[in-house]
This record gives sequence, structure tokens and C-alpha cells, in this order.
Amino acid sequence: MTLPLRKCFATCRHAVLGACLMLAMFASARAGAASETAAVKVDLLITNGLVFPMDASRGTITNGFVAIDGARIVAVGPAADGARYRATKTIDARGGIVMPGMINTHTHAAMTVFRGLGDDVADRLRRFIWPLEAKVVDAELVYWGSLHGMIEMIEGGVTSLVDSYPFPESTTRAAQELGMRAFIAYPMKDDFAPFRAYVESLRGDPLITPVVGLHSPYAETPERIRAAAKLADELGLLSTMHVAEMDFELKELREKHQQTPIEYLDSLGLLGPRFLAAHAIFLTESDIALLAQRGVAVAHNMVANIKSAKGVAPVLKLRAAGVTVGLGTDGPMSGNTLDLIGQLGYVAKLHKLDNKDRTVMPAIDVVEMATLGGARALRREAQLGSLEPGKLADVIIVDTESTAMVPLYDVATNLVYSASPRDVRTAIIQGRVVMEDRRLLTVDPALVRGKVREIMQRVRAVVPDVK
Repeated sequence: MTLPLRKCFATCRHAVLGACLMLAMFASARAGAASETAAVKVDLLITNGLVFPMDASRGTITNGFVAIDGARIVAVGPAADGARYRATKTIDARGGIVMPGMINTHTHAAMTVFRGLGDDVADRLRRFIWPLEAKVVDAELVYWGSLHGMIEMIEGGVTSLVDSYPFPESTTRAAQELGMRAFIAYPMKDDFAPFRAYVESLRGDPLITPVVGLHSPYAETPERIRAAAKLADELGLLSTMHVAEMDFELKELREKHQQTPIEYLDSLGLLGPRFLAAHAIFLTESDIALLAQRGVAVAHNMVANIKSAKGVAPVLKLRAAGVTVGLGTDGPMSGNTLDLIGQLGYVAKLHKLDNKDRTVMPAIDVVEMATLGGARALRREAQLGSLEPGKLADVIIVDTESTAMVPLYDVATNLVYSASPRDVRTAIIQGRVVMEDRRLLTVDPALVRGKVREIMQRVRAVVPDVK
């Protein structure tokens, strides 16, 4: 090859290499631009956590993330998948379990102001609680007591509650100010106009859901129960009531109507898919079959029931029959504490003891009842109870660094048998961080405790023998 020809080839080769280099740089620039375009902006990103979504897999993600935009979960997955999200706020959940907020399906939060009273009094409800309430309960007491109780719940990992108590407007105000999800059971009277106005006032509220509230088969007239059942159907709302909780309740209904409490309520049209039965301790086999047939859900209040020596609700039989069961604390005069984490171990252990079988009620089933089971009981499983894209962002982070939580081989086992409410580090409700690193962000707990202490002096004045 002649020298001019070699020079020509060299020149062409350099030109081609240059062109290739330019193309590579252009492609790299486009890839970078595409990467920037692919970045997804969200409001809140939880990273580096042990994610326990409580989805159908019941599995965990060792180093996972949860992306939240507005009120809803956008994505859940391993850390590598979370790299594409850019958040206004990021929470490092390192050393924590990221899981759905727990759902307290039956409580009376305002009764925190009475906590510790009448604990060893026989027939406490009729001889002690009702007379005391008649003397001191008013709107102010319910407001401060409810705030106090809901703070305790959030500090213990509860993000939703079903509350039944007088002056429901005060309970509603407390939940709204705190930023808590609340299903408020409005105590029904014969005139339904106040309740209809209450329902209308909450239209569009993302956190508060009105519920038709009835006390019990023995405290309500059959006419009121029948009318309330029709009202709940008309408005498409849940209804709830204490059911099959008291021995005198069974005796009274048997004598008057020759029916069990479940049979009695069914005859009045109350049982159905939107009815939540609280307690349901004293059930026959036919009662269980009837609850399953009607699609009724049950709020299981283990600690309150055993403390009052009433017995253990037949939850294994209920679940086997297909009845949805959520967990509740009952009021703080009954179970004393309002967190669900403290209830989990009792639920597992007492059912094992009651059935003389250590294999029943495994830890994962107990956690399920505290989360997705509660959501199903409220007919909100499409929105609550698990961490899945599209669901409402009710999330808690439970610390795993406390002595009792180390080592951690199984998340559900540690939550049920080792965790305490003080292990709850952060709580998010409707996408809003309401507690971070154990610090409440929406109200001042010290102020609330001070108000409750003031109310305690009022209570002492009407209960002279309180020590």
C-alpha cells in the first residue's frame, strides 16, 4: 500500500473513532436524561427498613422501602427498586420493622380518666361505672380523656380505632386534632336526627367515619335496635354493640325471649356484613354458625375479658367458621392499657392454654388480626391493614434495638412475644407523620396529661374512698 493510501485509511479510522466517541457521549447523555426523567417524586420515603407488609405473601423485605405520595402508598419493595424515588421527606428506618398501623376495633378512649378505679369491684358496670359516669362525664372530660387515650394508642402503634362513648362530637374533635383515624360509634337515641346531622357534618372527612352505636342487648329496647339496624342499612354504615359479654345478659334474654343474644339480635335484623360484635364471649355452636352465615365481624378483647374473669371468646372456632376477627382493648377501666402490642402475647398464649394446644394461634395469625383482620372487620381491607400500592398510608416503625427484641429470627414472633408499646418509634396516618422518634408532632402530650390530672381531682371528689 502506498503512503498516501495509508494516510487516507488512518484519517478515515480516526474519523470513525471520533464519530463513535461522539455517539457514545450522546447516548450517555440521553441515558442520564432518561434516568432523571424516570425519577419519581413522592412526599415521603421510608428507607432501610425491615418491611413487613402483611400482604398475601406474609413475607418480609430485609432492606426495603415504602414510598408515599399524599395519603396513599405508591410502592413497596427492596431498596434497589426504591432508588428511583425522590422524596420531600425521607425517614431512615434502619433497625426498625416497617409495618401497617394496628387497628383497635373496640375501645372507649375517654375512660382513661377513670383508669385504675373499681378494678376489683364485683358487678362493676352497674354498681360502679354507670353511677360514676352519670356524675362526672361531660363534653370536656370526653375531649381530654379521648386525646389522652388516643395519644397512648399512637405511642403503641395503633393508627385506627373504633370508639364508643357519650359526647361523640368531643371524641371526634380529639381525633381530628391529633390526626388519628377514628370510627366513631354515635350512641343512638330514639330520635335519629342528631345522628343524621353528625353524619352530614363529616361528609368528606378523610379520617372520621360515623358508626351506628348501640350499647348492648340488655340496655337497648328492641324497637331502637330494629330501627337502628334499618338506619345503618339506609346509610350504608357500620353498626356495633357489646354482645354476649355478660352472664346476666344471657340469663335475661333467655328468660324474656328464650333466645341467645345472637339469636335475639338476628330476630331484630341487626346481624349482617356491616355489624361489628364486640366481645362475643358466650357463644353456642349455632351462634357461631349464624354469625358466619350473616357475615358478622367480631372485636376480640382478650385482656379486658380475662381481667374481668368473664372467659375466653371462642376465636379459634369463629375463625374456622369464616368469621372475621379483629382485636380490641376495650376501655382503660377494663383492660387498663390501650395499645394492641401489649395484647398480642395474651391473645396467643391464652388461646393455647384454653385449647391445651401450643400449636394453635400462631404469631402470624395474631399480627394478622391486629392489622388486616381489623381492616376486614371494618370493611376497609381495600384501603387499610397492609402495606400495598394504592392503600392508605397508615404505617408504623417498630424498633428492634431494645434488649428484648434482640435477636430477631422471626418478625411476627418478636412482635407478639417480645415487643412492647415503647418499641414503636414512628407512626404515620393518612400519609402524615404524627409521631417521629417517639415525639408526637400534632398535640402536646404534657399539656394533655396535665388536663387529665385536673379531671382526676373532679373524679376524686365524687369517689371519696379512692386512694
